[in-house]
Amino acid sequence: MKEASADMLRTRRATLWLCLLIASGLVLVAAANAHLLYVASISQPSCVVHLRQGETTNQPGRFAAADSSCSSPLGAAPARGRE
Repeated sequence: MKEASADMLRTRRATLWLCLLIASGLVLVAAANAHLLYVASISQPSCVVHLRQGETTNQPGRFAAADSSCSSPLGAAPARGRE
């Protein structure tokens, strides 16, 4: 009788530890996602210097944006980038 009770207690402890482990993992994932959403919502990257569409160069390491968000679509002066 005592042996069955000890096995039952051991099983309950194992179940409790497993549930705590799963819950802490879910909290960790939720906290990481919340942090990523927070950082993404407050960050406002400024324009960086890059090649505009139509400009070409043979210099390695120079890339062009597919569609620059720094230039105005109405022909106004483009925003200044970081140097």
